[in-house]
Amino acid sequence: MEKRQRLLLATNNPGKVREFRRLLARSGFEVVTPADLGITIEPEETGTTYGENAALKAQAFADAGRCLALADDSGIEVDALGGRPGMYSARFGGPGLDDAARTALLISELHGVPDPKRTARYRAVVALAWPAGREPMLFEGVQEGTIGHEPRGGQGFGYDPVFLVDGVRAQAEISDDEKDLISHRGKAVRAAAEWLASHCP
Repeated sequence: MEKRQRLLLATNNPGKVREFRRLLARSGFEVVTPADLGITIEPEETGTTYGENAALKAQAFADAGRCLALADDSGIEVDALGGRPGMYSARFGGPGLDDAARTALLISELHGVPDPKRTARYRAVVALAWPAGREPMLFEGVQEGTIGHEPRGGQGFGYDPVFLVDGVRAQAEISDDEKDLISHRGKAVRAAAEWLASHCP
């Protein structure tokens, strides 16, 4: 049997690992995690754009695993907050906060903002990198929505409990299949997978 090419998920975030595994289930690659390969690095995100950070992470893991690696950098951009927290979504409010605390902080910062002005979007840039050499490839996905007034649902992670996909349902209330179809990360990963299918058969 022909050995499948290895694709390393360049993240230590369990929520992202679950999404990546679902999205890449039919890619034809052997999808592995840093834990599978005994990789324990935490690349510093020193870039000034989503793309730069995604490329930095993908390249670091590609070099460490000596194989093709896929990383993303993503964030939630809230119009009433001037696009914040954006690239700093995972560090919003400081390093001591968890997802629930960051979500609560976001809601508090939008106190008094009426529904029509609570527009927001998730943005993700996925990077593919190879060990030693070629320039990483970048793929972007955007998902428009609004910010709710309280957390709802038990699915997803991050800001999903307050990100309303249709003005009514939170991203944390929809099925994995629906989320994968409409989400920022789903769009970006599908674009990357399509590129891989045509360039790395």
